[in-house]
Amino acid sequence: MRTVDAIKDEKLLKEMKAFLLPRSSRDYCLFMLGINTGIRIQDLLTLHVNNVVNEKNDISFYLLTSNEVDPPIFLNKHVRKSIGKWIKEGQLAYEDFLFKSRKTNEPITRQQAYRIINEAAKQAGVQGAIGTHTLRKTFGYHAYRKGVAISLIQKRLQHTTKAETYQYIGITKDNRMPIILDVNL
Repeated sequence: MRTVDAIKDEKLLKEMKAFLLPRSSRDYCLFMLGINTGIRIQDLLTLHVNNVVNEKNDISFYLLTSNEVDPPIFLNKHVRKSIGKWIKEGQLAYEDFLFKSRKTNEPITRQQAYRIINEAAKQAGVQGAIGTHTLRKTFGYHAYRKGVAISLIQKRLQHTTKAETYQYIGITKDNRMPIILDVNL
């Protein structure tokens, strides 16, 4: 099994989004959920509509299967918007898989998810190895770059050590960010 990379350039992420959005709201939603939550691809593919829609039929702020996850999986406004668009366009029922195949009532396969991600990366000109773990690694990398504590990223990615998380998201000792704890009272 080959190692894949995080997509570190936000411009390339924007280009991938621009490619996916007009092509398929399902594929765009998959990409958005992956890069914004760090959920494993197999867990993404087995999500149902009822895991993201609450009793009032609104898109939830948290993944409804993540009550036991610490910290719970937050769905930001961009992810919620992509979920809402896909559910409406895909005419998905409450019990449907969120990433339902166009041919069956089953979810798309890992191979199909790989093809979606790989095609978008090629269209955007992404260099390096790309795969389904790219979404998860991209989440971790950008969370770290935006100041999220490595310990929280480690928890989300379910790694046993910080060193494992640093290696997974492609952060070396040379490019680690300095920690600034400033309460500015």
